[in-house]
Amino acid sequence: MDSLTQIVLGAACGEAVLGKKIGNKALLFGAIGGTIPDLDVIVGGIIHQNKIDAMLFHRGFMHSILFSVLAAFFFGWLVFKFYNTKKRIDTTSQSDWVGLFFWSLLTHPILDCFTPYGTQLFAPFSNYRVAFNNIAVLDPLYTVPFLVCIIVLMFFKRTSVKRSIWLKWGIGISSVYMLFTVVNKLYIDSVFRSSLAEKEIEYYRYSSNPALLNNILWYGIAETKKGYFIANYSLLDTKSSFINFVELPKQRDLKPEAYQDIKDLAWFSNGYYSVYKMEDNNYQYNDLRYPLLDDKDPNSSVFKMKLFKEGGRLNMIPFEPESRDFKAAIANLWERTKGI
Repeated sequence: MDSLTQIVLGAACGEAVLGKKIGNKALLFGAIGGTIPDLDVIVGGIIHQNKIDAMLFHRGFMHSILFSVLAAFFFGWLVFKFYNTKKRIDTTSQSDWVGLFFWSLLTHPILDCFTPYGTQLFAPFSNYRVAFNNIAVLDPLYTVPFLVCIIVLMFFKRTSVKRSIWLKWGIGISSVYMLFTVVNKLYIDSVFRSSLAEKEIEYYRYSSNPALLNNILWYGIAETKKGYFIANYSLLDTKSSFINFVELPKQRDLKPEAYQDIKDLAWFSNGYYSVYKMEDNNYQYNDLRYPLLDDKDPNSSVFKMKLFKEGGRLNMIPFEPESRDFKAAIANLWERTKGI
């Protein structure tokens, strides 16, 4: 999920493990631990000059269970070595710090697994992307109450019972909301399947995920032999059915058989993608797991990248939404969320 959410969750882990011993410093170190996995964005850019490789590095090994274990021992040892000095000697143990970093590191990729983006939780043994698709990458209803509870507990002494109570409230409220999104996902999938049957669309697989910022509006995509059908549904709609079905072609102006980079991007998009040749002889790659800005334009994907040939392979200009597109997407999102 977004960086703020991961900071809040990491801080909560730090508080749960070491809050009673070191107070608000546990929140700080937990927040640092919760941020470390996302540093793979920077590490990937250093290791890989090709932007496609750098993007695929994100949510890879540094988001895995193995990394969480190894990094927990390393950072636990390192921080304890510098913390356990002068007046702080023997106030904490190395195992305390290992535990703090283990939970703040591990909960990061686990939380990411619930989003559509997916996480290589079992890397390097498997590149399978775990993605439950039940919550958006950015969802204020998960983050804001959690954040408020963490801020409030900071004002109590580390030994105060109220500090523990506010921590439990933060973890409890966010967990209950997460459970709601899981149940809601199961309901949405059943609605999407019945909607496809009602439209007599023959498909062999489908996917659904919530729109950005909420768990009310959902986007669905179903793959057929010739293309994809996309539609949307809001819990506030008068009818329990996905509407506005649009058929998208399986446009493949760059073949995966010719370019390993297309195979890699297709894996990243779980096979829901299109590639269009542009007027400048470059190409646009659309990740169809995410909605279109304009249902009448199959090339208006929210998540798109410009590809170009370089040194016998492909490279890309990273995804950067234009401000006008972003404003239009937010406006359309709000209107559609209110229901039809």
